[in-house]
Amino acid sequence: MTHCATLLETLRQRGLRITPQREMIIEALAHGEDHLTAEEIHARVRQRVKAVNIATVYRTLDLLVAAGLASRLLLENGQQVFASSQHGPHVHLVCRVCGRIQKVDHRALLALSEHLKTQYHFEVDWQHLSLTGCCQDCQNIKS
Repeated sequence: MTHCATLLETLRQRGLRITPQREMIIEALAHGEDHLTAEEIHARVRQRVKAVNIATVYRTLDLLVAAGLASRLLLENGQQVFASSQHGPHVHLVCRVCGRIQKVDHRALLALSEHLKTQYHFEVDWQHLSLTGCCQDCQNIKS
């Protein structure tokens, strides 16, 4: 079963309607690059069907995030980007200068996670973890 079909089946199992618009939005998210804005998803869907409203895209993305089927990342500039949860847990490195998003394997931070759990009784939510800083390209420009 494809990831897109899995997302649709999960929504059906939860009693949610699968409209043609929702299906196209889910396809755009599932087949897109790592992180897409709602506007990028909207543009992809409109290539197929013009009668899709941006509000429908936002509502569908909100539904997917609430269901744990997608993640939302709020960038420092206020922009939101979305990713399908198909790749499992991951950490985002977000450059505060250029906005570049880089994915990091969450296993690189397992020691930190264990320390936080032991020392502070805190469980890390890997689906929504982002670290803000300055990427190498922007560091080189500053130098």
